[in-house]
Amino acid sequence: MTDTTAISTGTVDANATRPREGEVVRVRGSVIDARFPHGVPALNNELRAGDSGEVVIEVVNHLDAHTIRGIALTPTDGLARGSIVTDLGGPLRVPVGTHLLGRAFNVFGETIDRGPPIDGGQRRSIHQRPVELTRQVTKMEPFLTGIKVIDVLSPLERGGKAGLFGGAGVGKTVVIMELIHNTVSKHEGVSLFCGIGERCREGEELYRELKQSGELKNTVLVFGQMNDPPGARFRVGHAALTMAEYFRDDQRQDVLLLIDNVFRFIQAGSEVSGLMGQLPSRLGYQPTLGTELAELEERICSTPSGAITSVQAVYVPADDFTDPAAVHTFGHLSATIVLSRKRASEGLYPAVDPLQSRSKLLVPHVVGQRHYSIAQEIRKTLAQYEELKDIIAMLGLEELSQEDRRIVNRARRLERFLTQPFFVTEQFTGREGRFVELEDALDGCQRILNDEFADRPERDLYMIGRIEESRELRVES
Repeated sequence: MTDTTAISTGTVDANATRPREGEVVRVRGSVIDARFPHGVPALNNELRAGDSGEVVIEVVNHLDAHTIRGIALTPTDGLARGSIVTDLGGPLRVPVGTHLLGRAFNVFGETIDRGPPIDGGQRRSIHQRPVELTRQVTKMEPFLTGIKVIDVLSPLERGGKAGLFGGAGVGKTVVIMELIHNTVSKHEGVSLFCGIGERCREGEELYRELKQSGELKNTVLVFGQMNDPPGARFRVGHAALTMAEYFRDDQRQDVLLLIDNVFRFIQAGSEVSGLMGQLPSRLGYQPTLGTELAELEERICSTPSGAITSVQAVYVPADDFTDPAAVHTFGHLSATIVLSRKRASEGLYPAVDPLQSRSKLLVPHVVGQRHYSIAQEIRKTLAQYEELKDIIAMLGLEELSQEDRRIVNRARRLERFLTQPFFVTEQFTGREGRFVELEDALDGCQRILNDEFADRPERDLYMIGRIEESRELRVES
């Protein structure tokens, strides 16, 4: 009975502080079974195996009083039955501190930017408990991004979680890069980018662009790349959060945590679950999907010392928003930004769908009555335009009533005014980026709703910042 209790709770004997050795009894891909004659290591403990300890294993299950099952976070080449496995006596640890700024790391806290390694300093476990509810700040406060369509229609929450939903190729990564630029340049905070299942090319491009723009010095990059084993991709989010929590709790700074992409985290968990032999749940996802996602998401919050504001890209398989990965992620978010393939095809960038995007902050007592009323009027106008599109396609614009024509006129101008040139795309588009204050964005939308620009060409409102720029363009032309 005592052994069973020890196994279920992950407790170890009094000699646990000393390195203990066991041996590999089975290797199946990334799944390692190892026997420890003097008692099993605790769950989540880091083990090392191989000739020079190059194989990193995390304990995920206790099979009996002397055997563990672990998942390898590195390739298992060369590992065989009888290989020595050493218990390091604790979970995987990563470095924390201000000296991480400007550097790129992997899940183990090792530098991958060809710079000098991080020696010394503090290291912390990647497995931290969420902040207690009594220490969390529950005040709802907007986090301004300088992107018109987001700040007006789906404002982000300081210390909250926002989801950036969209299929492949609709601009999720571009929006995230713009958020990094605007946060570093306008807010007194730190950005931390966590790439889960990132392509090597995307990571290299992001690092180079941040370096060229001078924003790298206030940013930490953590990558679990596509070619890494599923165990590494599954834990890189926890490693990034540990680094972010240091800036929030110890340095008392606000942190913008950008995760690209949460679906790859869920996918890695599904791969680990399959390797461990668990029965799949709906659509092949792991049965523990909800728990694993909550362990990551619940660590993102505000405290009196600072806030971790998170923007998470979420790939939507086949643009199906009923997919379990998307459904489970929705429940953790305070704002939902949906990117539309249709709007992207029309050249309306950022391709945010104003009718599907939502925010819990868009209520009068948080953003103010004026902001709320303008946002509702924008949505109403765009929704009426969507209903009229079928009539226009069949009968033509001439068959609409005078009032319906005015609605179409306003909606088309609103759509174009809500586009915006980004700083991170200047080299591709030739358009200088714009950071738009909330008041300027609201003022422009209100003036369009009041038909002040009804007689102006739509193109004058396309890819501008403040509404006054349309007049400047007109004068220049």
